[in-house]
Amino acid sequence: MAWSDVRASAWKVPLLISVGLATVAATPATGSAEVSAADQPRVAYHQWTSARDFANGSSEGVRPYGAGALTIAHPVGTTTYADPYGGGTKTWDYARWTSPTVPIGFGASQLVASWTASTPHGSWLQVEMRGHTGAGADTKWYVMGRWAADDPKAGGDIHRTSVPGQKDDDGNVDIDTFVAKNSLTSYQLRVTLYRLPGKHVRPVLRSVGAMASLLPSRTAVPVSPLGGAEGIELKVPSYSQEIHKGQYPEYDNGGEAWCSPTSTSMVVAYWKRGPSKHDLSWVDQSYADPQVDHAARNTYDYNYQGAGNWPFNPAYAGRFGLNGFVTRLRTVAELEQFIKAGIPVVTSQSFKAAEMPGAGYSTNGHLFVVVGFTKSGDPIINDPASPSDAAVRHVYPRANFENVWLRSSSSGGIAYVMYPHGHRLPPNVPRLDKNW
Repeated sequence: MAWSDVRASAWKVPLLISVGLATVAATPATGSAEVSAADQPRVAYHQWTSARDFANGSSEGVRPYGAGALTIAHPVGTTTYADPYGGGTKTWDYARWTSPTVPIGFGASQLVASWTASTPHGSWLQVEMRGHTGAGADTKWYVMGRWAADDPKAGGDIHRTSVPGQKDDDGNVDIDTFVAKNSLTSYQLRVTLYRLPGKHVRPVLRSVGAMASLLPSRTAVPVSPLGGAEGIELKVPSYSQEIHKGQYPEYDNGGEAWCSPTSTSMVVAYWKRGPSKHDLSWVDQSYADPQVDHAARNTYDYNYQGAGNWPFNPAYAGRFGLNGFVTRLRTVAELEQFIKAGIPVVTSQSFKAAEMPGAGYSTNGHLFVVVGFTKSGDPIINDPASPSDAAVRHVYPRANFENVWLRSSSSGGIAYVMYPHGHRLPPNVPRLDKNW
């Protein structure tokens, strides 16, 4: 449920994280809070990001590319696509990869897919999901996103978009989130790579995964015990979305609504990656931090009419050689493990001003970057809803942040995780630290 930018665990149940066909139960942080079973979030993330992973799926016209990605070997069909946002109708060759069936381990109520890929001009991709429900039925294939790195103004071939109108008796795709009417017990993902007929461009799928979850109805969330990242602060650059107010209003009315791409830009820059001078040549040279304008344009969802589509942001980071995915975390103690591993985390939350002392604003949905923790365990946050780059660093009370991030009226712990391939993830997220 991609939120408009500034818009509307340490639990005993393990967080399930897996690659390929091997599902692994992550070990919660020590000092877990004792809560009733009804109050325990359940989250399972599964990702394919290596040659071995992809070999477990079904390939139709795709082949390995490099150390662990997929590209088109030969088309298996041709189709037409009428771009609803002004790109006209074109004919495309395609090939596809379908994952094996992934058992979730519980009845999930929501699923978010995410991916990283290269889509040079003349190509794009589509990610779909099909589930098996607790009622014993298979769902149809739902489109979770149509992705192109560039929009047609920059030479791209389609307008990247979520797909509306997919509601049926099994569920609905709410922008980027499948919401099940009958809980999902397993699922498959399918990725279709498209290229112009007669061309030899290589769209490349580098990783794809999905987070399935079942969240309790919670109006208040207890504060978690300290997780060991106290006193660590990562040197993440500070970017304000507010200094971009009024810039390029065709992308969700300009910078005032760009908290998601601004947060993503901070993490990309932390890893010393980002757009080149040539990439940024379209941005007015008088604008500070042009990489934020670039990220807003290149995460913009033409259906949603915003730059806050959750998986589109890690997908944007992927064009700079980063792996990335969307998941849910269950406690701040669990988030601390990423900080200990040197990985800043983008989180999504909503709150009233009085609920977050020091914020000074209310929001129906906002994203910012957790960059560290004070010695007493309060999160240090780069908050793009600040008047200047110099004012971006904030410290928010741990209990307040945990509550507004994890409660069911907020995002339920949504997080973007973006990092270079080969960089080790924390021990409680095993087996995702592979190279491509």
